[in-house]
Amino acid sequence: MTKPFSETLREATWADHESAESESYLSELMGGRLSEHQYGQMVAQHYFAYVALDGVSRRLADHPVAGRFVFPELFRERALERDLATVYGSGWRDVITPSKATRTLVARIHQAADWPGGYIAHHYTRYLGDLSGGQFVRMELQKIYGYAKGGGVDFYIFDELGSLPRFKTEYRSRLDALELQLDERERRRLIREVKLAYQLNTEVLTELTHTLTTAA
Repeated sequence: MTKPFSETLREATWADHESAESESYLSELMGGRLSEHQYGQMVAQHYFAYVALDGVSRRLADHPVAGRFVFPELFRERALERDLATVYGSGWRDVITPSKATRTLVARIHQAADWPGGYIAHHYTRYLGDLSGGQFVRMELQKIYGYAKGGGVDFYIFDELGSLPRFKTEYRSRLDALELQLDERERRRLIREVKLAYQLNTEVLTELTHTLTTAA
């Protein structure tokens, strides 16, 4: 029996996923050892990445392959704006800038969007993480900083999706359907892009770790 593509993808990139989760910045954040503004630095980098990802999603909404992964209820830009306003106040746009690693990630999101597999790779890397481990992150941040719905951790709240397990099952079924839409070469290419996406996102966290060291 042929293994579902979603399972093949998960197994092929598990080590990359674990590498991202072990980054020191996240350990410090989850340990409650960062100030609210230090947390905000990650929120800011997410903002620049999701402005790019949401923008590409809108552009590809009618694409016969990539369009199957465009869900407007997933868009994060507005939620991140509320989070940044909570952390930094109304002048948040004047105090955030994309890091070098974030600029590299954003450039790759735009570049990879020229082929459907590339868009799906970055979409999968970010959103499946946000819907899975991201929910644990949200609960911990609410405990640490006292945030409630309306700003601070809205990035991790997906009320419009309803049941997250049901949505993730549907998402994986669409990944499995790629067996019929992409040939073997394109599937291998997509897996490589997911691994690259994990690497680029991990580099964003690594750069954030360096800012903590510099500030110490």
